[in-house]
Amino acid sequence: MPATPPRPRRPGSIPADKTELVIITGVSGSGKGTVLKALEDLGYYSVDNLPIELIPKFAELIKNATNIRRAALVVDIREGAALEKLPALFKRIRRQVPTKLLFLEADDSTLIRRFSETRRPHPLGTGQSVAASIRRERERLKPIRALADPIITTSKFNVHELRETIHSTFGGLRPAQSGILVQINSFGYRHGVPADSDLVFDVRFLPNPNYIPAFKKLTGKNPSVARYIRSFPQTQEFIERISDLLIYLLPHYIEEGKSYLTISFGCTGGHHRSVMIAHELRKRLSQAGYRVKETHRDVTKKI
Repeated sequence: MPATPPRPRRPGSIPADKTELVIITGVSGSGKGTVLKALEDLGYYSVDNLPIELIPKFAELIKNATNIRRAALVVDIREGAALEKLPALFKRIRRQVPTKLLFLEADDSTLIRRFSETRRPHPLGTGQSVAASIRRERERLKPIRALADPIITTSKFNVHELRETIHSTFGGLRPAQSGILVQINSFGYRHGVPADSDLVFDVRFLPNPNYIPAFKKLTGKNPSVARYIRSFPQTQEFIERISDLLIYLLPHYIEEGKSYLTISFGCTGGHHRSVMIAHELRKRLSQAGYRVKETHRDVTKKI
């Protein structure tokens, strides 16, 4: 395989002249195969389901190879009891080769739907329901998830969006844009806090447009609703303070090597205040040169 051309170094990234290894893992049905193919598109040498015992040897081989600078491999629950060795192996390998542990997950309903659509059994399915198998798998993967960065939730992604996210996270974009991918979510507390959130901000202290009949069926992206929320002094002060905080924090996250950050804003139902705030913060971070994706999880749910 020909060597991958050098790419500009971004803050927190691995220099282009050094080997980079990405270990892909996560729950079954979360899109590990799609991610591996996306990394292959970016020039990563890819291996699916390499036995855990061979990972140290593989890391040593790519470290000494003259024509491989980036490699990716998938490790999953099919490894059985050997999977318990992965946390210790990861800690050892990253001292030899710059290594990222990428963990993919999705919510239970999405995983159940995907297994139903593909008509494939869950790898842990032994006469129990898919939901029960998913719970068992999550429990077994907890020690691995605790070490992972980035953690990407694929529930809302189709195949193309997931590939785009991987290309943005690991691709060679301009340094000002590519240090970190920021996912900004809005949500309603009555539907639960997004499990993949790194930072959560509660905006229920802001005046609630839901009590105004003309706004009840609209969302925070509607100009009239947004103007109403923004008309209160505490709204503008909150936006300014949070914007300043995030712009302060992001370079530090990049310096630590974090490549994916999920920020969630919550109100009661997830229709108005959180949507408006998330949309505004997405614009501000984009203007500051960061790559930002915006998702409004609960806007289609009943208040």
